[in-house]
Amino acid sequence: MHLHVRHASEYTYDSPVALGPQTLYLYPRAYPYQRLLNYELVIDPKPARIVRNIDVEGNVQQLVYFNRPTRHLNVTVEMHLQSDEFNSLDFVLFPFDTKRVPFRYPKAVEELLQPYLQRVGVSERVESWAQQLATEANGQTTAFLLKLNKTIRAFTYEIRELGAPFPPEQTLTLHKGSCRDYTTLFMAACRSLGIAARFVSGYLFGNPQQEHQLHAWVEVYLPGAGWRGFDPTEGSVVVNRHIFLTSTAKPELAAPISGTFIGRANSVLRSELLFI
Repeated sequence: MHLHVRHASEYTYDSPVALGPQTLYLYPRAYPYQRLLNYELVIDPKPARIVRNIDVEGNVQQLVYFNRPTRHLNVTVEMHLQSDEFNSLDFVLFPFDTKRVPFRYPKAVEELLQPYLQRVGVSERVESWAQQLATEANGQTTAFLLKLNKTIRAFTYEIRELGAPFPPEQTLTLHKGSCRDYTTLFMAACRSLGIAARFVSGYLFGNPQQEHQLHAWVEVYLPGAGWRGFDPTEGSVVVNRHIFLTSTAKPELAAPISGTFIGRANSVLRSELLFI
């Protein structure tokens, strides 16, 4: 399957500003079943310099520098990918004792996974809820993850374009939220049982509700399987309809565009996302 995405963001300022360095996470990550065929980045005003590198978590980071005042910033990316079908559940958990939750990772791996194991948002209620779901799944790791996914999927979905994710307990209490709220609740439930989890930002093809905005889902690290994606908004495992832009232990670091400006101005953002 070929995926062709165009994502345009336009910032306008009501008086001239000096743009500080802007950090872009708008370059797709490589996966074994998905490869980038073409990529184009257009920025107006023309940058003085663009530096493309790999950040501390392995994401492609583009740093953009400017040297003149402006009243706008337009960032448009187009990407064309080949995305092949695959079975996200085709793995064997090893060591075998990781087939049941809670479990401990081998020491060398656990040390590397520490940022993704921090119990951020793990309240007593969230942990108790996760333990209950694990019990209902007979303590089976994969069954727990699938049950967690489908349980959150049954919540009431709401579109909320701006703002940080709600605290996991709030999403659990209200039984509603956006994709990033669902994702952070899923992460907290996993981490409460010792499963490393991270926040993923990107695009989803095939769901009319999600095709025109950025999407968020979860990856968990499973021994023998590596990082595997679960999408609680869809209630499914991640297959070839998802395009990965960035993954991180901290959701606040996943913004597609971030930066500063100097000047007394109000700004307005308009964004358009299309699968072509």
